[in-house]
Amino acid sequence: MTGSTNVSFVSRLDAWRQRHVSDRELVLVLAFMVGFLASLAAYVLHVIIHEIKELITSGFQVATINWLYLLYPVIGIWLTSLFVKYVVRDNISHGITRVLYAISTKQSRLKGHNTWSSIVASAITIGFGGSVGAEAPIVLTGSAIGSNLGKIFHLDNRTLMLLVGCGATAAVSGIFKAPIAGLVFTLEILMVDLTMASLLPILLSSVTATCFSYFFTGGSAMYDFKMDYLWSLERVPPTILLGIGCGFLSLYFMRLMSWCENGYGKLSKYPYLKLLTGGVVLSSLIFLFPSLYGEGYDSLGLFIEGKTLTDWMQVMSGSMFAGQTKYLVLYVGLVMMTKVFATSATNGAGGCGGTFAPSLFIGGFGGFFFARLWNIEQLGVYIPEKNFTLYGMAAVMAAVMHAPLTGIFLIAELTGGYQLFIPLIIVTISSYLTINIFEHHSIYAVRLAKQGKLLTHHTDKSILTLMSMDKIIDRDFKSVGPDMEMGQLVHALSSSRNDYMPVLNENGDLLGEIDITKLRYIIFRTELYHRFHVSQLMTPPAAILGANDPMEDVMKTFDRTGAQYLPVVNVDNHLVGYISRARLYSMYRQLVADFSAE
Repeated sequence: MTGSTNVSFVSRLDAWRQRHVSDRELVLVLAFMVGFLASLAAYVLHVIIHEIKELITSGFQVATINWLYLLYPVIGIWLTSLFVKYVVRDNISHGITRVLYAISTKQSRLKGHNTWSSIVASAITIGFGGSVGAEAPIVLTGSAIGSNLGKIFHLDNRTLMLLVGCGATAAVSGIFKAPIAGLVFTLEILMVDLTMASLLPILLSSVTATCFSYFFTGGSAMYDFKMDYLWSLERVPPTILLGIGCGFLSLYFMRLMSWCENGYGKLSKYPYLKLLTGGVVLSSLIFLFPSLYGEGYDSLGLFIEGKTLTDWMQVMSGSMFAGQTKYLVLYVGLVMMTKVFATSATNGAGGCGGTFAPSLFIGGFGGFFFARLWNIEQLGVYIPEKNFTLYGMAAVMAAVMHAPLTGIFLIAELTGGYQLFIPLIIVTISSYLTINIFEHHSIYAVRLAKQGKLLTHHTDKSILTLMSMDKIIDRDFKSVGPDMEMGQLVHALSSSRNDYMPVLNENGDLLGEIDITKLRYIIFRTELYHRFHVSQLMTPPAAILGANDPMEDVMKTFDRTGAQYLPVVNVDNHLVGYISRARLYSMYRQLVADFSAE
């Protein structure tokens, strides 16, 4: 009874809205709601993470080794995997990749549980020490909020995509209090093109989320950064060198992350072995390097806000390196290189989190490592460690995500000013150009790019990505066998609505096809009806399409062959149906019109 009442209320609300509120006005209202809800979700997630961490680590001694680091991360991953398996019952990993997948293949439709499940799962994982970030789960949450609000009011796919973009923008803006970074994140990562119709809702979500984040957490920036050394031209060479180094560091991060994920993926049939393997790797690393516990923003803060060696030394607290000044650079380098193992172990063992924070973490540690080593060895002009920590954060994030603008504006807004704008541009460009030589897609997009399901700013390719093979395959066909006589074939053709008939064997494999236009010269010669069989009359199709072929390849095949229709087979060569050239181009033209409409 309650369910039907809710449905009735929503239906009445939608009916009232259609009479009194235009679609454009509704989108603005929903954009505001998405901004508020996404910022609230980010606040709730970080409160839960903080409370869990405080609860389980409150008794830790700063100056001593804590053996519980070996236990807590495994417990967190185990609880997360139980929650996902028995409560969510769906895959919620790779949050931003799932958003990209929904945009390109599911008409921007995300499941209802995505509005809350990632918050719970990532809070447990990170709170207990999982070495991942909370940003990707919040981006998935914000995008799901936008998608599901749009579905309630039966908005079209293009508007749903816009609301998904609003949710992602609000998530990044709310987490970092960085409205411009949230805007360019959506532009660079989600590939949502900004037209005049879409710019206002996304900006509204961004500003709304930022304002409510200030309301929830106060008006200060994430880091209390003070400019001690102004940027100068003599520091350009080390800045460029750092950018190039961060490009290679990003390549290391992406390649090793992919390798580790594949390794854990092979253990999927043995969940407890996967949990044990990932848990042992993660716990051991956190035990050796406590800086790997959780997101790691506190450790970055020591480099950004600290001024002296004493301040920086706190990063080694709780480790076997504690108090030993001579090992600071070594410790920072080891943490920088092992972070990727800790992150992949967390997700691979069953935890939930993203790579947004790890990329900032590795970049920050890499920037400090570079600057500290440069200054110790006196390789040139003094370069401030705190500044280069920020440069490294921007450079690695820009390279890993293929999002240089996001890296620039995020770090500028994190520190509450734009004094570092020029060096941030230099370092991110250097890093991005370096990674682009080896990797043409971001860490989020590379999986979809391999499947041909990645949406890009190339309009033609975006339209083909949005097209669904399932919606254009005609599965209503009549088939004939190779041993059928010509007389029976003529009878079958007379009752067919198509000019062609597929020839299948007993297993449903496609052997060839009968084209009625090629049989006109003998089809009325009844004396031949018992002399010829289908196997003698069939011809091979102009080309055969695979059920999983990218739409761009399908379009190219039609252009190359000039065929009016082509068969589609699955991986077993069983016929699935036919695609008509007329139907394909009709859908393409319709999507172009919808995609281009303001």
